[in-house]
Amino acid sequence: RDAVSKQCPASLIRDIAENGVDPAPLWTSYLEAGWTELTDPENAVELAIVLEELGRATDPTPFLATLSQFAPLVGDRFDPMSAGAAVFSGVSAIRDVDGWVLTGTDRFVLDGDRADRLAVVTPAGVFVVGADQVTTRRVDIFDPVLHVAEVSFPGIHVADSERLSADTERAHHVALMGMAITMVGACQRILDLVVEHAKSRQQFGVAIGTFQAVQHKATDMYVAIERARALAYFAALTIAADDPRRRLAAAMAKASAGECQSLVFKHGIQLFGAMGFTWENDLQFALKRAKAGELMLGGAADHRALIAEEYGRDI
Repeated sequence: RDAVSKQCPASLIRDIAENGVDPAPLWTSYLEAGWTELTDPENAVELAIVLEELGRATDPTPFLATLSQFAPLVGDRFDPMSAGAAVFSGVSAIRDVDGWVLTGTDRFVLDGDRADRLAVVTPAGVFVVGADQVTTRRVDIFDPVLHVAEVSFPGIHVADSERLSADTERAHHVALMGMAITMVGACQRILDLVVEHAKSRQQFGVAIGTFQAVQHKATDMYVAIERARALAYFAALTIAADDPRRRLAAAMAKASAGECQSLVFKHGIQLFGAMGFTWENDLQFALKRAKAGELMLGGAADHRALIAEEYGRDI
């Protein structure tokens, strides 16, 4: 937390959003710290710790996509010195005499526009392609420092050697865990800002934090965050131990994080009042990161349905 606070302060996030400052030096600092080497499944908890703090800081680098989505798909092909992204849908692979031909488009690829390599999930397997082989276009979204891109494959020829027999199910669990703990970090940032505001903002001659209604909302936020955090770390533990419960644990973590952001978003805005809607308030960056996480890799309702279906089979 100390390292991230120094290297990725709120002022840097605002500079990137307002002035287009390049976050490359920040990414380089992560490389030098060795954080991009946390790719072994046994390091899932350590990866979660880093991702939570980066979520709290509204990290503007491709760390989340590289470590939680790309790396689990490529295994020992991973290069800790380069960025990667995962293409999960929209692409088909057809066999030809020279190998394979990849065709299709995925409209929402996290960091697809600035990755060095892409892991492409198809019904025929996972393929690794260079960024120079595809067409990318960054998509405008409400989070000003999050990169989401449309990635197109106009009949790309790929050799057999670039086809991997990856464990896509386990990779999906890592991706869900990573997104969930990132959302938890963003929600924690919202609560931190709310508590700071409630201690300093005065109405009727006293801090608004002394009002019971404010305390109740802050407490509800805290409980929701702790619940989501516990489930996210449990998911990380099941991944590290290769526990068969990891499928449900990952779904529970993402569902809980989604429900958490909904409550924290609502209460965070309300407790800040009109100030919470202004561009000048740093609250917006954490709110947008938490909401973006809910919209990627399936929302809370999707994962709750999966959990209900799973338990229904055992009844």
